[in-house]
Amino acid sequence: RMINLAELTPYILCSICKGYFIDATTITECLHTFCKSCIVRHFYYSNRCPKCNIVVHQTQPLYNIRLDRQLQDIVYKLVVNLEEREKKQMHDFYKERGLEVPKPAVPQPVPVSRGRPRKVLGSVFRIPPELDISILLEFIGANEGTGNFKPLEKKFVRVSGEATIGHVEKFLRRKMDLDRTCQVDIICGDHLLEHYQTLREIRQAIGESAVQDGLLVLHYGLVVSPLTVP
Repeated sequence: RMINLAELTPYILCSICKGYFIDATTITECLHTFCKSCIVRHFYYSNRCPKCNIVVHQTQPLYNIRLDRQLQDIVYKLVVNLEEREKKQMHDFYKERGLEVPKPAVPQPVPVSRGRPRKVLGSVFRIPPELDISILLEFIGANEGTGNFKPLEKKFVRVSGEATIGHVEKFLRRKMDLDRTCQVDIICGDHLLEHYQTLREIRQAIGESAVQDGLLVLHYGLVVSPLTVP
């Protein structure tokens, strides 16, 4: 059946400028997408996602954004003449300022080899080099059930080694819908971890005893403390 563009519009609009995605750029922490210029400008004064308010990176949020070329191709195919209008605006912008118009990237030819042709296979998704630590989050006392807490759906997470235990706690609180009366303790081996410690520091300090099949194993426990009423 024919699908009206209005049905797809909410999925291809930038929530910052309210226009169609231009240079669609996705935050790797929460997978929300914006125009590249919009999110870069937003990160000049904030390190949080403008949609879900998660901390993208404590000091360098621009490290955790990636161009989504597939989504941008979809937007250009759905919205008639959008790509042509954008190219014209860019051309006019550079010409008015006496600057050289950037040339589009030319795809590199694939070398032809003799004999049986071979398919050139490329990775569909490449993990950014900044996401260099894989962690396994294990709940202490999981065999006894999680009580009234929402269970963690995914316990395998790949993050930057510069992420801190504070980031891990915020991730757990968000995914498990924990309120402020709940204390989260995170342990690696026999060590109770502090908020300021980075994952890379923990892995180096504790060593291979903290690693299982290439994963940094972190255990977390939940303690509900009653609110103190003055």
